[in-house]
Amino acid sequence: MSALSTSPRRRLLALAGLVIAATLTAATPTAGATTQPVNLALNGTATASSVELNDSSRFGTAFAKDGRTDTRWSSGYQDDNWVQVKLASPAHVDHVVLRWPNACARDYVLQTSTDGTAWHDVTRVQRDACPRTDVVDVQSETPISFVRMQGKQRFSQYGYSLSEFEIYDQPEPAVAPGLGLVPKPVSVTEPGGAPFGLGAGTRILAAGPAAVAPARYLASALRPATGFDLPVTPVSDAAIPDGPRGNSPAPIIVRVRPGGGPAGHEAEGYHLTVSDQRVDLVASTTNGALNGVQTLRQLLPQWIESRTPVSYSWTVPAVSITDYPRFAHRGVMLDVARSFYPVPEVKRYIDDAARFKINRLHLHLTDDQGWRIAVGNPAVNPSGIDYGLLTKVSGATAMTYNSSGQLMGTELGVTGYYTKADYAEIVRYAGVNGMTVIPEIDVPSHINAALHAIPQLNTAGSQPRPAAGQETVPSNGTPNVGYSSLDANSEVTYEFVQHVLTEIARLTPGPYLHIGGDEAHVTSHADYVTMVDRFAAQAAALGKTVVGWNEYAGTALPRDNAVIQYWNGDRTAVANAVRDRGAKVVLSPASNTYVPQKQDARQPVGGTWACGGPCGLDRHYNWDPGTYIPGIGQSDVLGVESALWGEFIRHIDQAEYYAYPRIAATAEVGWTPQNLRNYGDFTTRLAKLGGRLTLSGTNFFPTADVPWTIAAHGNDLTTPAGTPATVEWIVTAPGETTAGLTATVTWNDGTTEPITLTQPKEGSISLMRLNGPLQASATRTFNTPATYVATLSIKRPGQTPTESSVTVTTN
Repeated sequence: MSALSTSPRRRLLALAGLVIAATLTAATPTAGATTQPVNLALNGTATASSVELNDSSRFGTAFAKDGRTDTRWSSGYQDDNWVQVKLASPAHVDHVVLRWPNACARDYVLQTSTDGTAWHDVTRVQRDACPRTDVVDVQSETPISFVRMQGKQRFSQYGYSLSEFEIYDQPEPAVAPGLGLVPKPVSVTEPGGAPFGLGAGTRILAAGPAAVAPARYLASALRPATGFDLPVTPVSDAAIPDGPRGNSPAPIIVRVRPGGGPAGHEAEGYHLTVSDQRVDLVASTTNGALNGVQTLRQLLPQWIESRTPVSYSWTVPAVSITDYPRFAHRGVMLDVARSFYPVPEVKRYIDDAARFKINRLHLHLTDDQGWRIAVGNPAVNPSGIDYGLLTKVSGATAMTYNSSGQLMGTELGVTGYYTKADYAEIVRYAGVNGMTVIPEIDVPSHINAALHAIPQLNTAGSQPRPAAGQETVPSNGTPNVGYSSLDANSEVTYEFVQHVLTEIARLTPGPYLHIGGDEAHVTSHADYVTMVDRFAAQAAALGKTVVGWNEYAGTALPRDNAVIQYWNGDRTAVANAVRDRGAKVVLSPASNTYVPQKQDARQPVGGTWACGGPCGLDRHYNWDPGTYIPGIGQSDVLGVESALWGEFIRHIDQAEYYAYPRIAATAEVGWTPQNLRNYGDFTTRLAKLGGRLTLSGTNFFPTADVPWTIAAHGNDLTTPAGTPATVEWIVTAPGETTAGLTATVTWNDGTTEPITLTQPKEGSISLMRLNGPLQASATRTFNTPATYVATLSIKRPGQTPTESSVTVTTN
């Protein structure tokens, strides 16, 4: 299957709902106003220098301040146009929000006036993104009566268009993200009371043999940032203390025992209870306990994800959680065939996904462009195939150029392959993280790499055909699909597939074998059915449940032992296979789960076919797997899977940038009950996780409609009096630039100074790179022994500031 395939079912994306960040966009401060700001424009009067086509019924100035984003004011087709709002009465203005739906301003000046004649330039804004939302600080010292957008340069040949011109009297208050848990648990109770404190002497008790692995996983996750030993001690249930004993620190207890998880959800459910006395995590299985561990990680401060020690007060709020997944299958697919990911990169992808309770890793191991898994030669080999050629020849091929000669991606596709030991290590590591590996060998199409490597497969009915005098077809690094096929009338085909599936089955302890089956455009229907029927039967004979893309739904699937992975096309055939063959369904609809599609119009590369435009985070979140396929019940759906195809994605950083945060949305779709899901609530919780992902090194896309939280932390210090004291902070601010933030440091003796933030790793959407943490520092010399407090304040326009205080003790 291809991320760039042309889908017959296109859905238009409503661009009016797409908000793209401009200079300074929505944010979640840590300290804020206690009342809601008032949009003063609503009671004001709008006027403009022109109206598009002189049509006030469609583009009039009143539409710029009517409180609706589905209407707009538009200007005439000249650069020197303006729109302004006269307030009902003079007022102090804190900030202005300009919502550009399509025809944005590349360059404009925001102005204010007391009389509508003399104008004050507040700031000049120059941005190339469109559509977008601009938030501009005004913070007028005296009451003003007029606010104007004075255009300097349009985005295109058309005029300026504003869906809303909003004028606010005070900053936006802080949005309360609550616990910030993603995916959202089934049941959360916050009883109040003192939090649990994680300290240098904290011990982790593992009750039951199956509890040891998740307890060790927890300890390894918490050690880098805390610097604590966190020893894991296996104990019996009877040895679990009722509470802290003597002066011993409160323990973290991980228990895995029959009946430990929620009734009816024992496979992956858990109970988590936190008090100041202890942390109790109880589950029926190791994977259930691992899910609880991921929740516990998110309950700790975001700095727990730092890969270097941080001096911090490590606390967990008092809480009681009962949790379990809606669907058993919550997967991520990684296309390693078009461009290879070495084992360390696959492990990083596993680490990323595990934090969101993803439990399936689908590896697309073979395709037209490359073959990525070693296959040994059998003892009995009728056709004399040298299976080592699969990796020797087609492990050295990958994506290159499209049919027009354009380079696919930022560089040529990465070549390479997994040895059997490599693959075993991936399976092992996935298991430690609670994931089952699903290997995919794509047949009967997407098979050019095998035809290129193995002469015996190039029989009379295979396609394409070798050139005259050649034994095999040439390699193909284009993104073209559907042009290759095995030969349905050659026994070599079935001998080859049987052996490959046998080898992969031996290497894979999980219950699934994926045989692809998609986009066989040059294979006749009769030949397709003949081959897929035999391939599916071969997989079933190996004791595996066969999985295939939804094109194979009309074949003779093994009764009650087949999974259909839907991506696009005929849903009726899927429902029929569920009804007639007892099949189960994994849902990967392209418009809701394909991550190489553009996330918004700021991205210069990416597919748009799946949604008829960008496939934003909202598309990945706002759908219901339980009702997606008409005619089947929720119990027939195993779950959901995010699919990352590799036509233009290179290396793990780019993979993360296109996958996240959309995989977080898919994880919640698969985990959380439908009636508990709400996109606004999700983005608020996700916003709190942005700093956590930044610290862990996850290279995610800073989605514009997520109010990413700014957070800062600095370490207290002690210094001799009379010597310079330098206070340093680390700041997480996903998607922000140093130019978009203002920072000051205020000392408790009344001294205030502006601070220049530095950004060692700048973000770039075109380069597929998230900005790293920012840094701030301030230096002073104190001649008198005392205690001084420095408070860093970081502000975005329209938002209350984020603050972080550090104590300096001089002696």
